[in-house]
Amino acid sequence: MSNSIIHILNNDCPHCEKGKVFNEKSIFFNFGFPKMNEYCSHCNYKFEKEPGYFFGAMYVNYGLTVAQAIATYVIAQFFFTETFDLRIIPIIAVVIIAMASINIRLSRLLWIYMFKNYSM
Repeated sequence: MSNSIIHILNNDCPHCEKGKVFNEKSIFFNFGFPKMNEYCSHCNYKFEKEPGYFFGAMYVNYGLTVAQAIATYVIAQFFFTETFDLRIIPIIAVVIIAMASINIRLSRLLWIYMFKNYSM
């Protein structure tokens, strides 16, 4: 399990763990829509199995975004005197927008790893 988390964060191929899923070396600190490789450069593993394969990754992305929004609220509430101060909403919005590029890449990697062939 912890090995898979390391490979997900390193943008490694789920099949051979040597190639990269995205063209970028790191999934962090990249802005814009991600550019995925169609096949692994090392083992020729196809990442997108069928058209619409990554529609399910949108639900993973939604879960990541909600978790980050809740975590931001819990952290930010300690800096305000009222239980729910409306000034927390822009803070949550900034965090969600800043993390959007990372969430897209991370959700796709999580989706690929959830449905990789574990029988090998």
